[in-house]
Amino acid sequence: MRKPWIVGVAGAVLAALLLGACGDPESAPDEAPPSAAAPDASPTTRQRAATAAPDTDTDTDTAKPAPKVLYLGDSLAMENQKVLGKFLEDDLDAGYTSAPYSGTTLCDYLEGTADRSLVPPQDKAAALVRRLSPDYVVLQFWGNAWDYTPCMDGVTYGKARTQYFQRYTAAAEQLTDQIANAGGEHRPTIVWVLQGPDPMTPDRVRRVNALYEKQAKASGDLVADAGKAVSPASDRYTWAQYLPCTAYEREHDGYCTQPGQARTALHHDKDYLHFCLAPTTSKPKPCPVLSPGITRIAREITRAIADETS
Repeated sequence: MRKPWIVGVAGAVLAALLLGACGDPESAPDEAPPSAAAPDASPTTRQRAATAAPDTDTDTDTAKPAPKVLYLGDSLAMENQKVLGKFLEDDLDAGYTSAPYSGTTLCDYLEGTADRSLVPPQDKAAALVRRLSPDYVVLQFWGNAWDYTPCMDGVTYGKARTQYFQRYTAAAEQLTDQIANAGGEHRPTIVWVLQGPDPMTPDRVRRVNALYEKQAKASGDLVADAGKAVSPASDRYTWAQYLPCTAYEREHDGYCTQPGQARTALHHDKDYLHFCLAPTTSKPKPCPVLSPGITRIAREITRAIADETS
């Protein structure tokens, strides 16, 4: 039986997905996501193809240079971008550029879709790779299942599930190829971020995550299971608004906000999809308030890259 609250919040979740941002309406920027012309001042699974070239660097006395990281994605990446950048810069001294666009899916970042895409040509994945030459491209996409993203041509999870996954799989393969080709001899490692539980269509997000894992394995890339960090320990795909505090949250002020319960809030009362604890607004912007779910996701992505660079 479908839980009563799921029916009641379906419209709210859809609206949140389409708006895809959180914060104060009065302070929201005039434009959606910033262009990436310049950088902004775990359980993590390693997925490498069997044919990947061996590491020939045996000089253990030479420190690896700080990585350059490019972060692309939808409204979840939009709200996460500053927190992730801070962790990457503090922990890894990473160079960092973010170019998320709310409401997008994988095909929006493909070159050749400019006429029906939410991402302008200069911020397509391949264009950014050619311009910035990153070491890592982090892709965080919830898997837009609504009739909203133009490049999906109206194919949605609710109306045509088989076709939805076929198109999504093809877009993942094409995006991988475009990023690899744009990198040339300096082919960046792609980090596919696995998503947290979907309260409305739980099986969909399982299959999207499986698709990411399969693509990473086929191309010798990485997955970062950030979604596990915002899931109950007893069930990876059960949605929860509150979870027990982690050791990190207990050690830092502002995270364990449920007095006497040792719990932390992951979602705003009126938004079951995003992790920003500020209300959703119509003008996309990074989350302006401390939000435990965002911190958990950002730490897992950072861990994935740290494990790879250590």
